[in-house]
Amino acid sequence: MKLKRILSVFMSALIGVFALTACAGPSNTQTAGTEALANSAESNATEPETAEETEPQFTVGKIGVTYVKSPLNVPSIVEKEKGIFNEAFSKYGLKVEYSNLTSGPEQTQALASGDIQFLYAVGATSVILSAANDADIKIISTYSRSPEAFRLFTGKDSTIQTAQDLKGKKIAGPKGTILHELLAAYLASAGMSEKDVEFVSMGIPDAQAALAGGTVDCALLAGPVAYNMEKDGYRIVTSGKGLVDAVIVVATSNEFYEKNPLLVKTFLEAQDNVQDYMNRNPEEILDITAKETELTIDAVKEMFPMYDFNPEITDDDIASMKKTQQFMRENGMIETEVNIDDLILRVK
Repeated sequence: MKLKRILSVFMSALIGVFALTACAGPSNTQTAGTEALANSAESNATEPETAEETEPQFTVGKIGVTYVKSPLNVPSIVEKEKGIFNEAFSKYGLKVEYSNLTSGPEQTQALASGDIQFLYAVGATSVILSAANDADIKIISTYSRSPEAFRLFTGKDSTIQTAQDLKGKKIAGPKGTILHELLAAYLASAGMSEKDVEFVSMGIPDAQAALAGGTVDCALLAGPVAYNMEKDGYRIVTSGKGLVDAVIVVATSNEFYEKNPLLVKTFLEAQDNVQDYMNRNPEEILDITAKETELTIDAVKEMFPMYDFNPEITDDDIASMKKTQQFMRENGMIETEVNIDDLILRVK
C-alpha cells in the first residue's frame, strides 16, 4: 500500500510537469518567431541594393534635341506632337528640350558644347565638315533621303537657265548644308566652283526673303518654302536629283555615347517608335504635318513621296557620304580626309 501511494504521487507530479510545458510551449515559439522576423527585417534594411536595383547614373540632367521642320521633316513634327521622346526618357526622370537650330554649323557647335545631345536631322555634309575639323561627332542612324526636295531658285523674270549663267551672280543659302553642296555640285557640272559666284550664307527664310526682295539673284531653298516659291511663280534652276543624294542623318558625340550608352539606345528605340507610328497612321501624320508647316493637305501629299525616312544606315548611304566627302575635298570645302566608316557609331 505504501509503495502504491508513492508511485501515485510521482505520476501526479510528472503529469503536472508535462502540463506546464505544454502551456508554455506555444508562447515561447511565438516569441522566438517574432524575434526571427525582427532580425530578418533589420538585416534586409541594412543589406545593400544589388546592381539590378541600382538606378542608372547619367552625365546629363536633360536631353537636348534639335527640332528642324524643313525641308519636310515629318518624323520630327510627328515626334514632337506625340511626345514620343519625352515618354521614352521619362522613365529616367529626364525631360526633352528642343532647339530650333537649322544650319549645320549651329547644330554641330551646339553638340560640341554639350548643349545638345542629339542632332535629329543634320546634313551628312555638315557632319563630315565638323569631323574634318576634329570635332567629336558620330552618326547613329539615317534620318532621310530626299534629293528632289532641295532646289536652287531664281527670280520670276530671270534669264538664268544653266550653271554657266550663274557666273558672277549673288546666291543665298545655308552654309555647310546639303543645299550648299547642291550649289557646289551644280557649278562643278559646268567646270566652275564657288569662287565663280558670290555666295552669301543665310538661313532658308532669309534666303527666300532676299530673293523675293531682289537683293540676290538666286536662293537655295527646300521644303514648304520651296513649294510656296514655286507656286508663286519663282523659277527652279535645278533640284538635287542627279547631283546630291541629300542624305540627312542623326548624330551624337562619341563621348556622350561612352558615358551614357543606355540613353543613346533609348533614343534609337524611340526613333524606331516614331517610324512605327508613321507607318500605322499615314493619314494622321499628313494632317499633323500640314498644320505644323501651314501647308495645305494637298501640298503635303504632293511633297511627302519625295522623302525616304527609313532610319537604317544602308550601304548606299555610306557610299553617298564617301562621294560627298570626296566632292567636298575636291572643291576645297575640307582639307582633312574623314574615314566615313569610323564616323558611323555602331550602337550595341
